Amino acid sequence: MKNLINKKQSGFTLIEMAIVLVIIGLILGAVSIGKDLQRDAEYTKVKQKFADGWKQAYDGYYMRTGVVLGDDQTAPLYMVDGNVVTGDNNPALPGIPASYSNTGNKICHGQGYPQDQVGDGDAILETEVDQDLHALMDRVGIRMPPGRSEGQEDRYLYQDSNGNPVELQICFQWNPDRSISGAGNVMVLRGLTPDLARAMDQMIDGKPDALEGRFRQQNNGTNDGEASSQAPGYEWEANNTFRQEGSGSLSAFGEGENKDENRVALLTAHWIMDQ
Repeated sequence: MKNLINKKQSGFTLIEMAIVLVIIGLILGAVSIGKDLQRDAEYTKVKQKFADGWKQAYDGYYMRTGVVLGDDQTAPLYMVDGNVVTGDNNPALPGIPASYSNTGNKICHGQGYPQDQVGDGDAILETEVDQDLHALMDRVGIRMPPGRSEGQEDRYLYQDSNGNPVELQICFQWNPDRSISGAGNVMVLRGLTPDLARAMDQMIDGKPDALEGRFRQQNNGTNDGEASSQAPGYEWEANNTFRQEGSGSLSAFGEGENKDENRVALLTAHWIMDQ
């Protein structure tokens, strides 16, 4: 009789242990899913509170001044940083001449990431004090969106998929025609992880395509002039398996050497502005 009771007790213990293990598995699964949901919510916040806020600030500058950011109000060119462009317009000829020089410099608040560190093809930084991003906004009374801190409104801090801190930087520049990352005035977003770049592309364009729509991957210029419109979709040239240092050339489908403690590789994107 005693042996029978012991067997029953042992059986109940195994059942209870199985139930406990199932509960632990459910909790771990919920925690894992919760982390992904939290990251998705943070990416939405990056787009809605930071990137959208800077687009509104850029549009507000145009509404108040009648020119785009850093353009000459007395002789506008419709170019970001147009105030430092050199060359004379011939009044006897129509249109904007292609002979202007010193065009395409990007307006930022400090260098931020070194040139070409977070994607090839960085434009030259505009170093004129009067063409500083914060100075231009403050001069016309535009309130900049909240960023990393006071005085760093052009930066935003978030975490990559490995939990490492990443800084996102906002700049603006003008791209010449036939630029495959988009012609005209663009917002430059430096410091995007590949998954954040795809998520923002999906939110802005409705599909993550690196060379189509209004949100595109910065290009090193080697493909400028090639047809991109109405072409098959093009993947963003990186994924989260690549780390920031020592991964070699990035690619959409390759497999890098990223471990769960490494910093994820970063990209630069261009968001084509409305004016």
